[in-house]
Amino acid sequence: MSEINHGYKPQSILRAEREAKLLEFLFESFPDRSRKSIKSLLEQKQIMILNQIVTRFDYQLRPGMDVIILKKKPSQNMTLRKMNLLYEDEHLLVIEKSAGLLSVATAKEIEETAFSILKSYVKKSRHRAELYIVHRLDRDTSGIMMFAKSKEIQLKLQENWEKAVTKRIYYAVVEGHVKNAEGEIVSSLKENKSLMVYSSKTPGDGQKAVTRYRVLKSNARYSLLEVSLQTGRKNQIRVHLQDIGHSIAGDKKYGAATNPLGRLGLHAGILEFFHPATGKRMHFETPVPAVLEKLFE
Repeated sequence: MSEINHGYKPQSILRAEREAKLLEFLFESFPDRSRKSIKSLLEQKQIMILNQIVTRFDYQLRPGMDVIILKKKPSQNMTLRKMNLLYEDEHLLVIEKSAGLLSVATAKEIEETAFSILKSYVKKSRHRAELYIVHRLDRDTSGIMMFAKSKEIQLKLQENWEKAVTKRIYYAVVEGHVKNAEGEIVSSLKENKSLMVYSSKTPGDGQKAVTRYRVLKSNARYSLLEVSLQTGRKNQIRVHLQDIGHSIAGDKKYGAATNPLGRLGLHAGILEFFHPATGKRMHFETPVPAVLEKLFE
């Protein structure tokens, strides 16, 4: 969205479904927050509509308008190692994870993870606070992740994932010049004993996976793609881009020959979903990381 390209840091984006006064809309959108804390969003100039900071309580919203909640100034933000905290309420946490950080520990890898860092954070901020993993990003993939603060919310999201999540957009730097401006990749994915995911050549053998892409930038050696997940399978983007002959830069596991960024060239940039407790559409967006952009300067 154009609003995020003006140096502002969005915390969340809400969309008006009907005509309403701004303050009324904010009260409905944040039923678990006090009226004082919601009014402070306007007083502290944290509301943006149509590229303008809005402080008027009676601002008239029209259907389809996006109301952007901006982050507080850095001095007021909670600082977390290796991640940015994008949003928090009593049900959810949404973060931007750094590349190189595991989402959650595995049986073989007991180390600092996004989950363990956030678990410590919620324990400090709230007695007996809980935290549950909802979905994962690969260690070397950066970007937006969501965590639940109760088992009930976790199950609501996971059991209704395809309907609850309305948009998942990634940015990928791939090897080679992608000729088609956009395309769709469809296959059945399977995993072998070595934990490698691959596209089965037998129709219907495995889980159907659909990935769409659009070329944003390209040069002789690399292309920057906007990738939309229509299904959410393990390593789906990595396998599908290898399938079309354009492995993600730095992805040696799935065919890459180069590593110009010193990391996997993949970033989860947009996550949009219906809040499992309030039903409101939540939209989180981060820009293409500068480290990915630098290959096209």
